[in-house]
Amino acid sequence: MKKATRQAYGETLLKLKDNKDLIVLDADLSAATKTDVFAKEVPNKFYNIGIAEADMMGTAAGLALGGKRPFASTFAIFGAGRAYEQIRNAIAYQNLNVTIAATHAGVTVGEDGGSHQAIEDIALMRVIPGMTIINPVDDLETEAAMEAIMQHEGPVYLRLGRLAVNRVHKEKQPFVIGKGEELLAGHHGTIIATGAMVQEALTAATLLQQENIFLNVINMPTIKPLDEALLLKIAKKTPWIITAEEHSIIGGLGSAVAEYLSEAYPIKLKKIGVEDRFGQSGNPEILKEHYGLTASAIIEQAKNMSIR
Repeated sequence: MKKATRQAYGETLLKLKDNKDLIVLDADLSAATKTDVFAKEVPNKFYNIGIAEADMMGTAAGLALGGKRPFASTFAIFGAGRAYEQIRNAIAYQNLNVTIAATHAGVTVGEDGGSHQAIEDIALMRVIPGMTIINPVDDLETEAAMEAIMQHEGPVYLRLGRLAVNRVHKEKQPFVIGKGEELLAGHHGTIIATGAMVQEALTAATLLQQENIFLNVINMPTIKPLDEALLLKIAKKTPWIITAEEHSIIGGLGSAVAEYLSEAYPIKLKKIGVEDRFGQSGNPEILKEHYGLTASAIIEQAKNMSIR
């Protein structure tokens, strides 16, 4: 079954509609962010702020100060980029219970082009003190993460994708913020991936098993706070680590892993992501190939790491 995490976002909002504090905001992108599902059923708890992302974040902050738990929804490029100052000063500086639901992250926005492809958003959010960053891998994990967010204190950046993706999980599991998940066990090396790159990592590891190369595959849905205990365990278990993310190699998951392990347990590490460049318009699958965000790119790097 394939479903976009943004679709799961809209459907889960509807499942959470009976929570008295839930409020959903959108910046005039409801059809794309899938908050229209919620808006049609629960119009008294939904507000379309218009094309005014900074205003939306300020409104969300005010609602949170009044005891509500707003989900402020828009494309990642507009949320993390255009409204950065309001997220930092109005929301995070006061440690408010606001979730920034950022859809259409990464290059798989496709034909919308480089101007709409947020590949720097994780980096921007990581440097904000107290900001939790969650990047779920499939629809089931999105739903579980949102349930956990409703119990979480403090701001959350929830990163969601545009494309439908295969399920990694057979059933919904409890989501623990700050915890990674070991999906495959091996001893030759480890791939730590987040979001849609987890599926590519699993494909790569499965194909490499046919060549007697056995890898750990770690799903890291929470990028901040990072599961440092799991990282340390994996670093001591295998000779090298590859990180994989649909984001710039600067400031994202790979950087977070490198920052921690360089001090705690230095190990060979390769970051797979978008090099220091902008995205561009194109078919999403072609863009993934162009930027090296594929299972074949992971396989190539895994073999390079193994023979060094």
